[in-house]
Amino acid sequence: MRQALPQFPLLLISVSLAANAIAPSFFAQQPSTSLKQADADYREGAAALSRNDLKTAQSKFESVVKLAPEAEQGHSALGAVLVREGQMETGIRELHRALAIKPGDTSAQINLAVAYEQTNDPAKALPLFAKADAAGNAEKHPLPPSMLEAYARALFATHQTSAAIATMKRAVAEDSRNPEPLDELGSIYAQLQDWPNAEQQFIAAIRFQPGFAIAHLHLGFVLQSEQKPAAASEWMQAYNLAPNDPQTALAVGTALANVGQDDQAVPVLEQALHLQPSSASAAYQLALVLQRVDRVQDAIPLFKSVVEAEPDNADALINLGMALSQAHQATDAVPYLQHAISLHPDSPIAHQNLAAAYIQINQIADAENELRAAIKLAPDSPQLHYDLGVAYKLRDDATDAIPQLEAAEKLNPSAYEPAYLLGLMYMQVARYQESAAQLEASLKLHTQNGEAWATLGSVYTKLDRLPEAASALREAARQLPDQADPHLNLATVLIKQNQPAEAAAERKIGADLMRAHMNQQRAEVATNSGKSLMQAGKIDDAITQFRDALSFDPQFAEAHLQLADALEKQGKPVEAAAERAQAKSLANPTQ
Repeated sequence: MRQALPQFPLLLISVSLAANAIAPSFFAQQPSTSLKQADADYREGAAALSRNDLKTAQSKFESVVKLAPEAEQGHSALGAVLVREGQMETGIRELHRALAIKPGDTSAQINLAVAYEQTNDPAKALPLFAKADAAGNAEKHPLPPSMLEAYARALFATHQTSAAIATMKRAVAEDSRNPEPLDELGSIYAQLQDWPNAEQQFIAAIRFQPGFAIAHLHLGFVLQSEQKPAAASEWMQAYNLAPNDPQTALAVGTALANVGQDDQAVPVLEQALHLQPSSASAAYQLALVLQRVDRVQDAIPLFKSVVEAEPDNADALINLGMALSQAHQATDAVPYLQHAISLHPDSPIAHQNLAAAYIQINQIADAENELRAAIKLAPDSPQLHYDLGVAYKLRDDATDAIPQLEAAEKLNPSAYEPAYLLGLMYMQVARYQESAAQLEASLKLHTQNGEAWATLGSVYTKLDRLPEAASALREAARQLPDQADPHLNLATVLIKQNQPAEAAAERKIGADLMRAHMNQQRAEVATNSGKSLMQAGKIDDAITQFRDALSFDPQFAEAHLQLADALEKQGKPVEAAAERAQAKSLANPTQ
């Protein structure tokens, strides 16, 4: 599977306490006062354990060990409680002491085996499980299902697959209506990529307990691997069943994000982080999704929190640097990306992102160095060759740009960008035939590129292919209705084709567009001047500037809005309302 199956929480380990007290099996006929007290403490510890009062049980068993250090029962019971509390190292030590005193203590063997399995040391767990299992079978008291599950996990971890499956099936048979062993068996099949058997076990677990969230989660992963459509609904079912479990929320949110359902993933990952605010994993996964859905400003503080918690997390550093560049904060991005490269100098994407940041702050030579380093690491990456070609173009270095763009095009013939840029570069060095061929190839792949049509029209004109030039320029004018140049260049072609009337019409359109563009620029300048006057408290002068702006361009909505604010300050609310209505109608012409 592309994502590991989430695991169950640690199994609760039960202590197999002797039915009788310590004294009759270990002490002399007339035990001392301290041994009597040990016997009493042992009984109280067992009673506390039966009501799940681990703190009291630990205290009582510690007293037993102190009062009767040679009694294996005290060490065994204390070790089991410590392991159950997660104090693995101390618990394992106590269980070893019990077995040193009485090697046949089955309870200590089982609890020590489970402790080793839970601490990822299955090789030490297996002989203990095997010994306890053999003893239990001989005495007609087989291991309980929870212990068989742990035994099976240890077998699987040591690549004893068939034995692991057989042992887990025993656990299922021993507790046939318990969904947990079924889910464990399904997890083994899933890790073996035996999807049909895995699906069958998870479905059976859900049949016995429809509210079993982890089985729904696991089933979702299997359905995803089988490319069945219900994966996301199973994940959401798991989340809805356990909305306050941070691990389930994180697993579901990450799974949804991995299959491209970012909009669904965001609220789930937000809940995961809310439930566990210190979780760097939840913060990182949420930041990645927010970055993809264009909420970069929200992603940046999350990435920063991850980097603060894990300063050597190169992936987080790279994504933080990229997010800062996306937010036009490239100066801040550079040190994060440099640190990522110092940690992983063989990461092409780190060099690529640092190059992008350098380009944003106009350090083109540094960007070129980073891209050359990236290409050494990934010479077959078309994007890296294209990026380096772009960097060379930024300083009009056609000689170095062209080979990089040719490499990018060769590596990815289906991309239109390298061919378009090659067309521009070939035109720049007067290689017009090659320029036309590249622009034609680019437009065949991506027709909606008005600038490419305009450039192709100019290249055709250079080649004296006038009918084709006129056709290309007309398409450019259609795609770029606010630009004058396609019309003016088309007029030049039409003159060469002896079509003066049509040329005059195109020149008029071009002139009108140029005049409109100039008026728009004048309106922007006047509006900005009026805003400065407003800030200085010169309301009358500001109003003059805003009215001048509207005389240049009556359709300039911002000038109407600024004039409305100024008129309101002048105590003219009706005129202000009229200007705001005009601005609104310009912004929403269909309303």
